[in-house]
Amino acid sequence: MSYRAPVRDLAFALEAVAGIDQVAATGAFADYDADVMGAVLEAAGQFSEQVLAPLNRPGDLAGAKYANGAVTAAPGFVDAYKQFAEGGWTGLTASVEAGGQALPKALELAAYETVHAANMAFGLCPMLSLASIEALEQVGNEHQKSTYLPKLVSGEWTGAMVLTEPHAGSDLGALTTTATPNGDGTYALNGQKIFITWGDHDATDNIVHLVLARLPDAPAGPKGISLFLTPKFAVNADGSLGERNAFHPVGVEHKLGIHASPTCVMAYEGARAELVGRPNEGLAHMFVMMNAARLAVGVEGVGVAERAYQHALAYALERRQGRSVWTGEKNAPIFDHPDVRRTLGVMKAKIAAARAICLSTGVAADLAKHAATEADRKLWKGREDLFTPIAKAWSTDVGCEVASLGVQVHGGMGFIEETGAAQYYRDARITPIYEGTNGIQAMDLVGRKLSMDGGDSAKALIADMKATLAQIDRLFDGKPVERFATAIEAVEDATLWLLDRKAAADGAADVLAGADAYLKLMGDVVGGWMLAKGALAAKARLDAGNGDPAWLQGKLDLYELYAANVLGHVSSRLAGVGQGGELLQGLSVEALAG
Repeated sequence: MSYRAPVRDLAFALEAVAGIDQVAATGAFADYDADVMGAVLEAAGQFSEQVLAPLNRPGDLAGAKYANGAVTAAPGFVDAYKQFAEGGWTGLTASVEAGGQALPKALELAAYETVHAANMAFGLCPMLSLASIEALEQVGNEHQKSTYLPKLVSGEWTGAMVLTEPHAGSDLGALTTTATPNGDGTYALNGQKIFITWGDHDATDNIVHLVLARLPDAPAGPKGISLFLTPKFAVNADGSLGERNAFHPVGVEHKLGIHASPTCVMAYEGARAELVGRPNEGLAHMFVMMNAARLAVGVEGVGVAERAYQHALAYALERRQGRSVWTGEKNAPIFDHPDVRRTLGVMKAKIAAARAICLSTGVAADLAKHAATEADRKLWKGREDLFTPIAKAWSTDVGCEVASLGVQVHGGMGFIEETGAAQYYRDARITPIYEGTNGIQAMDLVGRKLSMDGGDSAKALIADMKATLAQIDRLFDGKPVERFATAIEAVEDATLWLLDRKAAADGAADVLAGADAYLKLMGDVVGGWMLAKGALAAKARLDAGNGDPAWLQGKLDLYELYAANVLGHVSSRLAGVGQGGELLQGLSVEALAG
């Protein structure tokens, strides 16, 4: 089944739900307007449909290859990447000075959803370049900006984020890669890194690695980490490429999914590098990349979910079996069986919710930089920080759930590789793991983001949801409104309880024990809020006779379906928040081992 970019849904989510017009109103994006948004989404969708989607299944089957110390991209990927770079897709939000288009972050996220949906393994390559661009724009020196940014922004070179070591996964403080001064302002990197996505390939002439390593006099732990830039080939003063640097891949991992994305083991053997930012502050600098990548991974979750959903819907409309309870047709499409249609509806609703959360995080990121007043910038920064772990974790959980349901809709045929449904499930499964596991996102949410401003950002969010609740009362009767009200109350109760326990001397275990349930609760309820805002906007357009009535009515129907199938079950999430650390501490190895 061919992929169709959901351009209309993306535009609606940007305008009616995420509020990208607020970003335009700041005046910070002189070249952006609704026409530009439409043109970017149409062009991104067309490229993703026509160039990237056809390479998805062949890339999964062939994979990236390692031989003789080098990595070769999957068939067709090199040409596709050249077209991608020529289209300017790496420079959507980069500064004009670096050759970018200086467009809003949310628009870039929406465009990249189509890339990830069409070919997630391909999308990982420019995704990491975007994170590298953001880091260099914020903490790079003038030499680094002038030498590397234009090439990264143009897509002529790609970037790679180099963190993990065999003995140091999520605990970056345990890494041992060293950076020894060469005496001329540069450093020699020595060590081995694993899980380096697109760490080597043949799609571009150069690859810029941003590497975490330790200086000789660095303190132990995370406070002794610095960030370094090391290119695959040295860059001469005139911009031409010089000698090969002293790092190389020693293999690629054999993975469950994303086979066409080379996940490299890299060896650094005296690689010449330069310091990025300040010594021993590399972890903070790397988090500029990490936060950008985490939001982008959330969009990956949305993209792979959309692709799996479209595949399942097409199959449900085509596959005939059983009698329809609605029409009486004997050999009816399985779409006409209530549980199949409910499943597809919940898939669609969760995708719409996750999409809106991610795009709203992008809007908040832009407003945190460009809102008119310091107070407004602080408010939006708080919203961005609060939403980022939710966007990453909840959206990628949705990606896995929807891809799994896509297999289920196919029945036994979904378990057969030839139908294609299994690939989306395999590809989606990495998204809750990399760029900080979803458990780490939950810990970040309750451990830092929730209490960083005394809970003000969470309380402001709750107030906004209550304001929407007061408005949807005119659209629905009974349960759809009651369930949203109950859900908001659950979030408020859980938030206040966690803030109270975090302030208590003995509360740390309770807070962490409830972290996962709280993040999922927030995702469920914020997702419902997003769909409620969409329903309000759709009703306004219906009343004005503006748009396709059936499509707009679908926005109201999706909210109602979500309220019944998701918001109606928040009590279990709330119970999970309050389970307490003492219960988990008492859960012994013997109890679990049996």
